[in-house]
Amino acid sequence: MTSVSGGTAEARAPVTVVAPGERGSLRIADGVVAKIAAQAAREALGPLAGQADPPRATVVVHHGTVRVRVHLELGYPADIPARCRAVRRRVAERVTALAGMEVPEVAVRVERLHPAHAQGTAQGRTR
Repeated sequence: MTSVSGGTAEARAPVTVVAPGERGSLRIADGVVAKIAAQAAREALGPLAGQADPPRATVVVHHGTVRVRVHLELGYPADIPARCRAVRRRVAERVTALAGMEVPEVAVRVERLHPAHAQGTAQGRTR
């Protein structure tokens, strides 16, 4: 297609297609991967228990693979192994989908358990 400007015809240069392997590379900062992992953990947990802090994540990235460590707080009583499995699965899925990195390991560390009873209720042992 040509366009006319000031009475002269200007031809556009043909578009060259560069092979994907020759286009360059993309570097995703470790902090970005950690934020993706922390958000994925939050999604897996749903609403936080009482005074629980949101999940935190640290990552180690090496040649397209990432090892993730998630620190979280849970409500108690809860099925802790099931909640940790859900977090591991969701973090691995989201990091792979959004960052395009392989996730061979997601370590979950439960830092604190928060009782499920409401604030201001009687404290003590319940049977």
